[in-house]
Amino acid sequence: MELTGRLTADAEVRKTTDNRQLVAFTVAINDYYKPKNGEPKELTEFYNCSYWLTTKIADSLLKGGIVTVTGWVYLNEYKGKDGNHHASLACHANSIKILFMPKKNGAAQQNTAAPKQGTNGQPPAPEKNPETIDDLPF
Repeated sequence: MELTGRLTADAEVRKTTDNRQLVAFTVAINDYYKPKNGEPKELTEFYNCSYWLTTKIADSLLKGGIVTVTGWVYLNEYKGKDGNHHASLACHANSIKILFMPKKNGAAQQNTAAPKQGTNGQPPAPEKNPETIDDLPF
């Protein structure tokens, strides 16, 4: 199954009891619909995802980023500390495609170098980068 949504928090690297590592993160998927003769409704589903192939991707999965996760989805049922039964949607991810990722909080890029000058004393025209994703509508 393929899920596309926003990350609700930065990804975490976790260890199992047998010292295996995984990347844990949650993806929120919004759905909008209007029932017949009713007001528009918004429904948000949360999927707790785990990625076992490598932990290097954890640094790239930041809160607010948009990803497409491919894997298998299952219902995780458990009994809470309060004795009540709970359930959540979960996904074992086989691949993660990053569609948009915000910059890290402390890593905002600042240009402290002196501005370059063009041949006529004016700043040069900005360089065009075909891989820029700043033109996304959100």
